[in-house]
Formats: sequence, C-alpha cells, structure tokens
Amino acid sequence: MSDAEFDIVPPAAIREGRATDAYFERTVETLDHVGENPTVVAEVTADQFPTGEFEVFAGIEDAARLLSDLAIDVDALREGQLFDGGPVLRVEGPYLEFARLETSLLGFLSHPSGMATSALRARLAAPDSSLLSFGARHVHPSIAAVVERSALVAGFDGFSHVAAGDILEREASGTMPHALVICFGKGNQEDAWVAFDEAAPESVPRIALCDTYTDEVDETLRAADALGEDLDSVRIDTTGSRRGDFRHILREVRWALDVRGREDVGLFASGGLDPETLRDLRDVADGFGVGSYVSNADPVDFALDIVEIDGEPVSKRGKLSGRKQVYRTPDGGHHVALADHDAEGEPLLEPLVRDGEVVREFDLDAAAERAREDAERVGFGTD
Repeated sequence: MSDAEFDIVPPAAIREGRATDAYFERTVETLDHVGENPTVVAEVTADQFPTGEFEVFAGIEDAARLLSDLAIDVDALREGQLFDGGPVLRVEGPYLEFARLETSLLGFLSHPSGMATSALRARLAAPDSSLLSFGARHVHPSIAAVVERSALVAGFDGFSHVAAGDILEREASGTMPHALVICFGKGNQEDAWVAFDEAAPESVPRIALCDTYTDEVDETLRAADALGEDLDSVRIDTTGSRRGDFRHILREVRWALDVRGREDVGLFASGGLDPETLRDLRDVADGFGVGSYVSNADPVDFALDIVEIDGEPVSKRGKLSGRKQVYRTPDGGHHVALADHDAEGEPLLEPLVRDGEVVREFDLDAAAERAREDAERVGFGTD
C-alpha cells in the first residue's frame, strides 16, 4: 500500500512536473540526450475554428501559478471570457521549460471551463434568483474548491463546501440536512428546527428543511409555527422518486404561506435541478441549490499543440500552424486570425506571464461580471 494518506497528487508533484503523462518524461529524456531544446510557440485549443457553441474560460489562476517562475511568456483569455474556437492560451519559450507540465496545464483548464460553462447556463436560466452550488459531494474532495470557484465565475451567489470557502476566502452557505431532522425522530421535526435556531450563529439564515417525513405543506406550516418570525425560508428537496409535479408542490407551499400572511418566508428548492427546471420554477421559488448539473459537467476537450518552432510555422496534421490571436467582433462573434495580421475586433489573448512572472491579478467578482456581459454580447444561454 502507498504511504500517501489519500489518492491525491500533492501540489509539489504538480509543480515539479511529476503529474504528467509518461510520454512527456520520455520526450524530455530524448531531447536532453541529443542536446535539443527548441524555442516554440504552443497553443491550447478546443476547436480550430468557431463552431457556434461558446464555452466559458476558467482555471486560469491555477494555470498561471503552474507556469510562473519559468523562462517563458504566456498569453491567455481572461477568466470568465467566452470563447468559440482558436487558442485560449499561448506559451512561448524553450520547450523543455514546460514540456512536463502539459498534462497538468490542460487539467487545470479543461474541467473548470466545463463546469463554469454549465454554471453559466444555470445562472442565465434563473437570472434573478439566488443560486448556490451544492455539487462538491459529487467530485473528489481534492477539487471541491475548483467546483465552487467555477460556479462563482459563472455568477453563482455562494456554495456549500467549508474547506473550499477557506481556500476561496468566502464563507460557505448551508443550514440543515435531512440527517439532522431524522436524528430527532419522526414526529419531532419541530424539535430539530427549534434546536437549530438556538444553536446556529445569528449570521446563518433560518432555513428549515420541510420535506423529511410528511407532506411539504404540512411541514412548512409547522416550521412557520415553531419558529415564528425567526423563520427566513423553507427548503424543499423532495427526492425524485416522490416528487411528482415539483412546480405544483412549490406553488402549494407558497400559497399556504401567503394565505396565512407569511409572505416574508422565502422558498428555496434543490435536488437534481438543471436550466430547464430552473426556468420552470424561477417564478415560484426565490432560490435554488444546483449540484450535479455543474459538478458533473463534461470537461472541455482542450489540447496543446506546437504551432511554431524557432520562428517557423509548424503543425501536426489537422491543426493550424502559426501564432494566432482571437477577437470579439463588433457583432458579438468570435474570430480567429494569425497574430501578425490585422483583424477587426477586440483581441482577447492578453499577457498572463512574462519571463516567468505573473503579470495579471485575479478577481472572482470581475470574472463573473465579465462572463455575464460577454454572454449577453454573444447570445449565450438564449436557446
């Protein structure tokens, strides 16, 4: 058995280039053997040309850390930028400076970009609702902060994972699970809600989970009586096997509260939500917890390819040679062109690392605003 406590590749191994595919080790050994270390330009792309399917760029802060302190220059899109074909990141320098890092670099970008793309679809499906990321339980705990950051890049209002909050310097959100209610025994839901109210810090919203043992309307009204004016919201998380018409259930709960003068009590829904259900429920619920739709998103299929060696354009078959730039055109399009050619539009690849020094600051709120504005420009999420 390995001496490692968990099946987690440590940060030192990533930085040192051990978190790599074996053939990159063979490549380095071979080039060292013959004394070759060409100066190259390499680009990270998903599609060579625009396809009409935009995705959200994420993971760039980790990528910047990975590529810092090396004798290279790096240009990249901004975090939260939408892209459709062409390079999202470009590296220039001696190939052996970063050869072993390709596997980790692509991983740092691929999974976060996929999750951020799904998260932005969810965000735009319920633009005026409170959205929390509940998906960390579906992934390896070592990447929980990656999940939560990707959701924040897309404009989510918060997330549930405590340790991710420590890393991202944001406080995790959440109130009670079914396990808490069950611990007090069937028929004693009031005891669970009151005990939570007494124990939780004042800063924590009083959101009662109201679907553990009996009808959602019944538990909601009982929670409203038990907590009185202290009750902020109720959460409905009815499992799919018992859910029926979720929209109708939520409308019943809302009606029962309103008819008793409790318009002040909010309604929060969770459990297997996607953009379609968010659009259907956004007028009857105030907020949502979105989990697997974000955390289980397919990674963007990025690849890194050398496109220039010692100043000469090169490429493998099926790839486009030469150093490129991508542009946001005035009509909201995405244009790919050779970097030394003039093109109409706003160039999107901007300096990230210069001679090993990271020359960009990272701001999650700015990334979320960028994603929102760019989505509007390109018509993302309008289908």
